[in-house]
Amino acid sequence: GLERGAKNQFSTFSNFITTINQKKEGIGNRNSPTQLVIPNIKNVRDLPPICLDVRQKQRVSIDTLPQELKAPIPPEPYLPIRTKTVKDFEDDVEKAKSSGDWKAVHDFYSTTFDSFLEINAAFKKDTSSPFNTIEDSGINAKFVNVVYDALLNTPQDVQKSVLKGIINGLLQEWKGPRTKDDLRAYCILLQNPQFSNTSTYVIYAHLLRQIAALTEADHHFLVHWSKKISQRRFKQLVDRLLQFISLRLFPAKPEEFPPMVKCAWWIPSATKVLALFNAANSLISPPVISYTDFYNSTLDHIDLMEEYHNWQCCGNSHRFSFCQYPFIISIAAKKVIIQRDSEQQMISIARQSLVDKVSRRQKPDMNMLFLNVKVRRTHLVSDSLDELARKRADLKKKLKVTFVGEAGLDMGGLTKEWFLLLIRQIFHPDYGMFTYHKDSHCHWFSSFKCDNYSEFRLVGALMGLAVYNSITLDIRFPPCCYKKLLSPPIVPCDHNTLVGICDVTLDDLFQIMPELAHGLNELLTYEGNVEEDFYSTFQVFQEEFGVIRSYNLKPNGDKIPVTNQNRKEYVQLYVDFLLNKSIYKQFAAFYYGFHSVCASYALLLLRPEEVEILVCGSPELDMSALQRSTHYEGYQKNDLTIRYFWDVVLGFSLDLQKKLLHFATGSDRVPVGGMADLNFKISKSETSTNWLPVAHTCFNQLCLPPYKNKKELKQKLIIGISNAEGFGLE
Repeated sequence: GLERGAKNQFSTFSNFITTINQKKEGIGNRNSPTQLVIPNIKNVRDLPPICLDVRQKQRVSIDTLPQELKAPIPPEPYLPIRTKTVKDFEDDVEKAKSSGDWKAVHDFYSTTFDSFLEINAAFKKDTSSPFNTIEDSGINAKFVNVVYDALLNTPQDVQKSVLKGIINGLLQEWKGPRTKDDLRAYCILLQNPQFSNTSTYVIYAHLLRQIAALTEADHHFLVHWSKKISQRRFKQLVDRLLQFISLRLFPAKPEEFPPMVKCAWWIPSATKVLALFNAANSLISPPVISYTDFYNSTLDHIDLMEEYHNWQCCGNSHRFSFCQYPFIISIAAKKVIIQRDSEQQMISIARQSLVDKVSRRQKPDMNMLFLNVKVRRTHLVSDSLDELARKRADLKKKLKVTFVGEAGLDMGGLTKEWFLLLIRQIFHPDYGMFTYHKDSHCHWFSSFKCDNYSEFRLVGALMGLAVYNSITLDIRFPPCCYKKLLSPPIVPCDHNTLVGICDVTLDDLFQIMPELAHGLNELLTYEGNVEEDFYSTFQVFQEEFGVIRSYNLKPNGDKIPVTNQNRKEYVQLYVDFLLNKSIYKQFAAFYYGFHSVCASYALLLLRPEEVEILVCGSPELDMSALQRSTHYEGYQKNDLTIRYFWDVVLGFSLDLQKKLLHFATGSDRVPVGGMADLNFKISKSETSTNWLPVAHTCFNQLCLPPYKNKKELKQKLIIGISNAEGFGLE
């Protein structure tokens, strides 16, 4: 909207004010409003410095502040009376459009945005009420939306008057703490759609700087007020901030902005404000927008390892790093950080092994650089358990697998096969380690007590090795599992500290045992007499190897009846028992197994959902995307055999498509970066067309003979992908 009819772009306050002054005479025929006062740019002081990292400050809830800190709330200043309603404003805009006389609209905008007081006078629901609570911002959201929706369709002088007023508000002398009216003004100004235009970025940056510099208590109010914004506008605000960061990092026209050395605070300020919206989004269930909407893919193109090392080395300093705000880093970028961190750890461990060998005057052996796992297919679990237990010191080396009696060399394919078969056996119901819940299609830890939990440690180590070696697994754990796996994300030094314990809710139980969770929810909403009708106590029963055992949810729970008054406590204790206490030893072993391989500060960057994606990949297969990204060797993409192949594959059932993916790559899961990350290749096999297709899973390569027709290709392909277990050398 600003570019319409504009000849000058303003990239600094000085240029912007000069532009307005030059236009002053030209808008006289538009019945300009009373002249607004703009301070001389020479006398403009520098704005206050940025506050400390909002994540590094101690998190304080307003409700828990001491009384002496709550007391000195500055009084709200007297607000002028403004009576214009939404209907009045809409009528003024319609009249201006039909008559061409925008004076009334111009006067409204220039007056309303001239100061924080005027903003509150126009948009506060009731100017006589303080609205000092987090529940209600007191902002007339409908009026704000109507005014901003109309703004970009007004003449340029109207839009310039709004920006001119915002400058006035930002440059005023601040004395003492902010009032709630000031916070309301910040909340309203953030929603200005003009800030999507790069010519307004200097003003936008100073607005963001002031908001980032607010106190923790003020941020608390802004977070709670922001979660009330509609989904569409909330997403627009987030996208605007992400665009601001991207264009400051990689400007299309560098001359539009001040030199980076003079505005190094732009990106930290915008990121800190974005953190407030991320916090607001996390407070609501379900969230306003997906956590992936906060990803900034532009960061995929910066030196992420430098960011990561700066964060590690300067974590307690005031130096800014995107790793302080991991919500903005995409899962693809986090995968790169984790992979490179893993590679560096592998190199470090291998180098240390080599140095130790040489220092003892022993002959170095290439095998010492790898975690070599040698197993028999007939004793897969026991052999794997023995190998990993014996070679615990080598877990951070590059994994290489050998199947006894098979000639295959592990360039990656045998490792994938080992993971797949081992997971399949361990999670089989007959094995008894995990219980499969048909309603939720996921596995959960068996609560049966045993003397040795080493096999749970093996499963945890397997998951860790998969992440460490960039292998995706076909594991169906509920989201709660990954939340527990990051509780805490770094293994505590004190071995007496509980691990794998997290806050769980009825929603978590719904994802595992929906029928039981539904029953507990019915108990919470039951309108009758719970004690008389249910006759329950704070005691639960579980069957273990045919024996019914009872457990008290709290001391003397068998003597405490469940009533209408304490049923919430009963449900919470029951959920905590099922998901935390009853499986503590099993999950603790699993936790330590995972972190024995994956111990890294990079885990602090991950959400539970992101850990799941790194471990399992995506189950959603998009064969059309695979077709678009496939490379060919000996074939062209328009060759008849290739056209037959894709016609057949795109017509396959989901089960056959998964078998094909497993046959060619060793896994039926899609990696983090999507099908393009597979680097799938189809090569021409010069063998007879009587032969079946052959795959090199180490290289995600399918060798396809030039079959004569589609029917023959389909028949041979189905036979090949349906009988694909074992390795050999050609």
